[in-house]
Amino acid sequence: MWLRARGLESASSHTVPAGSRLFSLDRKGRCRVLQEAQDHEEIVERVAALDIGKSFLVCCARIPHEIRPERRMQEVQTHPTMTRSLLAMADHLRCLGVTRVVMEATSDYWKPVFYVLEAAGFETWLVNARDVKHLPGRPKTDKLDAVWLCKVAERQMTRPSFVPPPEIRRLRDVTRYRTDLIGVRGAEKNRVEKLLEDAQIKLSVVASDIFGVSGRAMMAALLAGERDAKVLAQLARSRMRGKIAALEEAFTGHFTDHHAFLLGRMLEWIDAVDADIAALDAKIEEMVAPFVTAIERLDEIPGIGPTAAAVIVAEIGLDMDRFPTPGHLASWAKFAPGVKESAGKKKGKGATGHGNRYLARTLGEAAVACARTDTFLGERYRRIARHRGKKKAIVAVGRSLLMVIWHLLNNPDAHFHDLGPNYYTRRIDPERRKRSHIHQLEALGYKVSLEPAA
Repeated sequence: MWLRARGLESASSHTVPAGSRLFSLDRKGRCRVLQEAQDHEEIVERVAALDIGKSFLVCCARIPHEIRPERRMQEVQTHPTMTRSLLAMADHLRCLGVTRVVMEATSDYWKPVFYVLEAAGFETWLVNARDVKHLPGRPKTDKLDAVWLCKVAERQMTRPSFVPPPEIRRLRDVTRYRTDLIGVRGAEKNRVEKLLEDAQIKLSVVASDIFGVSGRAMMAALLAGERDAKVLAQLARSRMRGKIAALEEAFTGHFTDHHAFLLGRMLEWIDAVDADIAALDAKIEEMVAPFVTAIERLDEIPGIGPTAAAVIVAEIGLDMDRFPTPGHLASWAKFAPGVKESAGKKKGKGATGHGNRYLARTLGEAAVACARTDTFLGERYRRIARHRGKKKAIVAVGRSLLMVIWHLLNNPDAHFHDLGPNYYTRRIDPERRKRSHIHQLEALGYKVSLEPAA
């Protein structure tokens, strides 16, 4: 039963006069106040949606009816994904008065379409395909997908994905390529180690890094034809000099010309990748020059250096208006537990899900670096790792890093201030800690009496 606040008379319609409040009665006759919802169900008057493929796309445009405003007019067309065709499509959408164009994130095929429409002045939205999945039980074609996406978009039932501005996108391309090359170099170094194992050269057992100064000198001697284990062991430098006997045992194997040929090719490839990475480092330093102030402030955080700061800026940008709160940034980066509840019970294990792998890798490396420092973040890592394991500690510290990063980028005047490794102990009430220790000792069978220290 619906009641109005003025006199609590029965309401025969859903319209409520200004200044009145709407109530409802539950099964026990208790009166409950209905709260006003915060959604804004506005229809986007002129909108288009694209179902994108590699060679062609399907465009659905929906605009108001010319004679009957309560009805909608719809047009579905197929266009090639060549640049001239995209420009022609943009001109046609402009003639229709379309203001917003929505598309799914389909592989990398969305990028040229997005960039052309963005340059043409449209409000371009990239949406997650999972959020606009076609309803099951209905035919699925490219045309129907475009129509469905357009209907969902005009009712504003989608959220745009984060697409950084052009200058950040260019920086992101370079930093991601650098990260990929580091992975390629690591894979090639693993192949070198396997090749040496095949030749019964156990260098990796003695040396923690076989590509250090000593390791490279020894492999260069192997390529030059040296096979005497004692001569090879004498090439050790610095602290490796204390392992001469172990090195002589490690180089007692069967290294042949076949192994030398493969090792030479592998080392040449590693050196070439090293040169490419150095060139990318120089390019990144040049590209982050306009953001040097933000890079320097991020560099103040323990575990984050200039290179990691450049990767972070490339992945999340500098404009934190896209993320209203630090929690929004952590949720977008998948450094916050997912919420899944049904029938009043929480489902799943609170997994964070898969986010931006380049950002996650950088934050993970920074969290591990923090663990070696005598700072608040280092103590936070060690405290969580003792009870819940290292993986959960990495995620927790990564989330803390994102909180700090958001505040530093959101406020140009903010600077990092370390709370100190004893922050946890200082903020706990001393009396509560005293009672806790007393209870623990009494549980072990001791009688406790306290005397203040002089």
